[in-house]
Amino acid sequence: MIMLRPCGKGVRSCRTAVALAIGLCVSNVALGGSTISGNVRNGSRGQPAAGEDVILIRLNDGMEEARAKTDPQGAFSLPVQYADKPYLVRVIHQDVGYDARGSAGDVLSVQVFDAAQSVRGISGSIEIVRAGNNGKQLHVSDLYEIKNESSPPLTQSGGRTFEVYLPARTKIDSVLAAGPDKIAVMIGAKAVPGEPGHFVVNFPLRPGATKFAFNYDLPYQEHATFETRHAYSLQQLAVMIPSSMRFTSRSAAFQVLATGNGRYQVQAANQLAAGEGPAFELSGEGVLPPLGDPAQTLTREPSPMSNPPTSTAPSHVSLAALRNLDSGLKQTQPRSQTMVIGGLTATLIAACAFLFWRGRKPGRLSRVH
Repeated sequence: MIMLRPCGKGVRSCRTAVALAIGLCVSNVALGGSTISGNVRNGSRGQPAAGEDVILIRLNDGMEEARAKTDPQGAFSLPVQYADKPYLVRVIHQDVGYDARGSAGDVLSVQVFDAAQSVRGISGSIEIVRAGNNGKQLHVSDLYEIKNESSPPLTQSGGRTFEVYLPARTKIDSVLAAGPDKIAVMIGAKAVPGEPGHFVVNFPLRPGATKFAFNYDLPYQEHATFETRHAYSLQQLAVMIPSSMRFTSRSAAFQVLATGNGRYQVQAANQLAAGEGPAFELSGEGVLPPLGDPAQTLTREPSPMSNPPTSTAPSHVSLAALRNLDSGLKQTQPRSQTMVIGGLTATLIAACAFLFWRGRKPGRLSRVH
């Protein structure tokens, strides 16, 4: 506590003393929140992660502000210049980044994992194909959730971490990826030579759930055929189209899901093995209506990254809608009936809508680490 005596005739001196006291208090508060600290643990080995690079990045402009290394106990501390700004802390372990959001004064706990090019325990959870047409183009947003349940937990990294098989004349507009840290990033997809529609991406599959969204166009004259194929087994494949369009398939795997909404229809196939899957066709015309304001589902932020992994310069976004994707499956009918998508929520549909209607507006270019 600071005690002030009556100043008598020295009013100016008294005011100066009060100002200095207030300044001292404010300075102490600022210093108390002038760092972001924390601990890093190696989840694969169950021990502190020593000697790891830790980078502090300002989310408002994507600029790197500070760097540090973890000590033998995995601890780190980073100086913060702006107490009122949001930050991202990135820990680099075996060339893979593990991110956590933070602000001045926060104490974070970050977990990293050893990396390998091939990891057991990776499988597909759900795929949602959302389509509608606009003139001679069929617009498709194809969302995947991939689960890494490796034991001990490892990150699959390097080379072809994920591959997708799209229709032969696909023109990709954008690819979005979001890891278990719930931070999404626009990435590039590389076409496989001699295999039309086959694309690969290099985005680490960390332990937990990773989500991909492929937004693409197809030439369309009121008819399109989809020959499905999957790199991993899949619990459920769902196709969502306007009620004015028609879905047909020779496969008995697809069944209608009751959505309670007359503006669109959903067909789903369950428990698909890796490799070739059931084919289906879409015909007719119709634009899938937006189910909510797409602009409210996604907050754009500049990317805090450097060094691109692909030839396409990506832009970083925080996708709140994908954060709440519940990929679990609920059985609401007798066991002999089809299973419905637990994850077909309003937020997920709104996320699809954003990708679906985002058009060709170029985002802020950045470089990815």
